[in-house]
Amino acid sequence: MGSDLSWAALVGGRLCLDFANTLGGTRAAGSIEHLTDYETLLEWAVHAGAIDATLARALRREAGAHPRQAAEVLTAARALREAIYFIFYAVDHGDAPHREDVALVERHLARALARPQLVRDGERFRVAFAAQRELTAPLDPIARSAAELLASDDLPRVRACSSDGCDWLFVDQTRNRSRRWCEMKACGNRAKARRHYARTKETETDNREIKSPGTTTQKR
Repeated sequence: MGSDLSWAALVGGRLCLDFANTLGGTRAAGSIEHLTDYETLLEWAVHAGAIDATLARALRREAGAHPRQAAEVLTAARALREAIYFIFYAVDHGDAPHREDVALVERHLARALARPQLVRDGERFRVAFAAQRELTAPLDPIARSAAELLASDDLPRVRACSSDGCDWLFVDQTRNRSRRWCEMKACGNRAKARRHYARTKETETDNREIKSPGTTTQKR
């Protein structure tokens, strides 16, 4: 039975950022782990387009035969996710990423680019890599995505959500770089609701002060 991926909105604009967003809540105030097992990692990877369903089925069988190795890959996946998050969070805040985080992505990238092969795909060719059938296969396109984004002109457009309860990352593709929320219908609307609630409470307080019995002066 498939996992519930209702939490897995693909709003980052890049595969690596969507992967960083597989942790809910905030890292500072309390997070929610969505990658609870290797099966969920596979399902998310198919959902995000990192791998196809055929490869996922093969990896599922491999994970069933080697559960310890699958658990180790899940641990590695979470570590890669956090390295990616903190690299791009640092970029958004004008800071240099920690060398340890960059080195971790580089190690995954080295595997992800191992022994490239030209594979016929209809009338065209595509580049495939030797590690595509290993349990780490879902992580390889993520590492390549992170490297490509770091080397692209879109790097200055990476943002972290402005919501107090969310630290998801995204590429701001608006013309004036004004996007503040990972999703307007989620974090943006919650922020608007909080501002409306605060204004309403302030108005109610003002009205109570004006109508208070025995008060001879009104609040301006």
